Amino acid sequence: MAGFDLVVRGGTVITASDRGRYDIGVQDGRIAALGLDLEPGTREIDAESLWVLPGGIDSHVHLDQPQPPGIVQADDFLTGTRAAAAGGNTTVMPFVAQIKGESLRQAVTAYHAKAAGKCYVDVSFHLIISDPTATVLGQELPALVHDGYTSFKVFMTYDDLVLNDRELLEVMEVARREQALMMVHAEGYDSIKFLTERLERSGKTAPYFHAESRPDIVEREATHRAISHGELLDTPLMIVHVSSRAAMEQIRWAQARGLKVYAETCPQYIALTAKDLEGLNMEGARYVCSPPPRDEDSQKAIWEGIEQGVFSTFSSDHAPYFYEGSEGKQNPKARTSFRWVPNGIPGVQTRLPILFSEGVSKGRISPETFVALTSTNHARMYGLYPRKGTIAIGADADLALWDPLREETITQSKMLHGSDYTPYEGMRVKGWPVTTIVRGQVVFADGELKGEPGFGQHLARELSPYAKPGRPS
Repeated sequence: MAGFDLVVRGGTVITASDRGRYDIGVQDGRIAALGLDLEPGTREIDAESLWVLPGGIDSHVHLDQPQPPGIVQADDFLTGTRAAAAGGNTTVMPFVAQIKGESLRQAVTAYHAKAAGKCYVDVSFHLIISDPTATVLGQELPALVHDGYTSFKVFMTYDDLVLNDRELLEVMEVARREQALMMVHAEGYDSIKFLTERLERSGKTAPYFHAESRPDIVEREATHRAISHGELLDTPLMIVHVSSRAAMEQIRWAQARGLKVYAETCPQYIALTAKDLEGLNMEGARYVCSPPPRDEDSQKAIWEGIEQGVFSTFSSDHAPYFYEGSEGKQNPKARTSFRWVPNGIPGVQTRLPILFSEGVSKGRISPETFVALTSTNHARMYGLYPRKGTIAIGADADLALWDPLREETITQSKMLHGSDYTPYEGMRVKGWPVTTIVRGQVVFADGELKGEPGFGQHLARELSPYAKPGRPS
């Protein structure tokens, strides 16, 4: 009689702290045993030539969010989570976006309805605070944190999302009191508006000028301002999608002083540059995201931050739109100015292969560091550890089996996302996830979906240990 539901046998098991060759026994969706020559399982996977890693956790993903009139986001929970599974991810963390004037609690309820019955992998929701009313800050947000929505994001730019400094401070005060982790999109709103209008007056409206409207200075200034506000109130912060040397150095400065400032970066900042936005006609619109890709020195700086531990997490900031047609990157207004090109690119399926290839395969980072940046640190940072993000007895059996020598070319034909393009078209990578297992069930293998929509669960989270206030001594 089989002793386990599943045995993953003979693989090289790598976590954020160690590695070894042994079997993994799975029972009732959790890891029940680790060892050599485990008794048989009802199902067995031969991992002899593979690396077995904790499933990827992508803690920065946008799915089926409300958009301006006429614009459609290319991924709902069905297409977004199937792409995540194909890319070796077992958990994704999308955002519940509050619309100004609306209830935050109602936004959460509506977002759960969007996800219901569609998810291939597990999900856990962050909140986006766009309208910090007295009711939101005094009642809704504290109650939602208590219910397991223990992180939220604020914006320092975008007309419909930006918070002014007073509002940022008020939200930070609630974050500190409730011990919720506050994520910050750090770009200076007024500077971007000023530069955008000046570029438009000069006739510089092509997609390329999106990058010039958001230079690294505006990211640096906003990052410094957010850090200063956080220091003033003793509120820990996560600065998301850091793209430049200037911003990275602000964060490194804060960390050297003992401030609780954490940082995230993304594939676009090691694989793309502003030159990609130079395509003829609207070609450059494929690469429009914020902050924008920058230059080769910025890429070097991001690698410095990765290697030196400035960055805790490596996320995709998956924000997919269509390139063709009138509901996405080439909408009629976008043809008049870069300011109307939807900000965001798809990346949930390609995040892990890009970092593995550019980092592990090229010797920049160790496999253990890769696991930390793409899984374990996300689970720790956002209150999912040790259920997620590790390979240990009692943890969910979320596993990604990798062929570290397999070479692939990223092409749209291999993508399972809803977008009609990938910004990484033609990129050659070494190292590829071949099987994705969520709570002991194979959801993707051999290039095909094996799971069923609706299998993925929503995860309520504990308070993050990183969100505890406490000034440096």
